[in-house]
Order: sequence, then structure tokens, then C-alpha cells
Amino acid sequence: MLIHTEQTPNPSTRKFLPGKSVMEVGVRDFADSESAATSPLARALFDSGMVEGVFYGRDFISVTAAPGVSWTDLEPLVLETLLDHFVSEAPLFTPGTAAGIVVGNDIDFQESSEDADIIDQIKELIETRVRPAVAQDGGDIVYKGYKDGHLYVSMHGACSGCPSSTVTLKRGIESLIRHYVPEVETVEAV
Repeated sequence: MLIHTEQTPNPSTRKFLPGKSVMEVGVRDFADSESAATSPLARALFDSGMVEGVFYGRDFISVTAAPGVSWTDLEPLVLETLLDHFVSEAPLFTPGTAAGIVVGNDIDFQESSEDADIIDQIKELIETRVRPAVAQDGGDIVYKGYKDGHLYVSMHGACSGCPSSTVTLKRGIESLIRHYVPEVETVEAV
């Protein structure tokens, strides 16, 4: 098995492509070792002590190096861990229940029914144009809400904490969405 490695705009994050599906549906962001308890693969990467974040996309895994860790030291360890996982066909997540999982909103949005068409246009653009582009850089973007001309999104994976994510958000994503949906005045990360 050959795992391809790509650099991302975030110098501390690399994208690993195992040549097969990672997540059949959705994405998963592990921002710390505690959140990785449900995934043996993410846990193994965090256990190295050299990883600060792990993100699962549809066909890739992004790994963020801890501060001061060189990719020269970390990349072989990540490749070995990923190879062991995929060759052994180990499960991505441990079996269990969803009893302890709570999904909350970052911000309480009370979207107006008058904005339903605008919100549908925004979600369609994010899904068809923005998410695929962001995934190429090893990350993800998620719609969080729209109110009074302000679009709120969250950035994950390589995009979270990337030095160029503000530029990407304002010049790329905001200008694209404002072009197609002029009612959007600003795009803000939450």
C-alpha cells in the first residue's frame, strides 16, 4: 500500500492520502488527545507525543504537528501508523454508544424564515464549491448560521489555525459567496 503525502497551506499540517475511503459520511476533527479516545488510529497518532491535531476527511487524513516538532521526524512515524492501520483493516472507531456525545451550537442563531432561500443558496455553495476546495488543502468548512447579512462558518483540519486561513476566508470564500449571494455582507469564522 502506498500513502501519498501532500503539504497544506498550514506549515504545521500535512495531508495523507491512503488511496481509499477514510470516512464514508461526514468528517471528524480531533483537536486534542481526549477527543481521540473513540478512534484507535487518532489515539495512536496522539500517543506519539508529537501530534497536536488529527482530521479525517472523505479520502484523507490531516495531521498537525505539535509546536517544535519537525516533519522530518514526524512524517515517517505517521506513515508507519497509517500503514499499520489500513493494512490490518482495523476499525476507524471503537464500538460503543452515542450516549455521551453532545452536539451543541457555538452560537445561538435564530434564523428568519424570510432568509430560507438565502440560507439554501449559501449551503449549496459551501457544499458544491467551497468544501471541495478546502478539502484539497486538508481541511473542512461547516455552515454554522446566517443572520443580518453575516455568515458564520467553522474551519476544521488543516484550516484550523492556519496562518493563511483568514486570507482564504476573506478573499476566497467571502468573495465567492458574496458574488453569488449578494445579501451576504461578511463571512466570519466561529
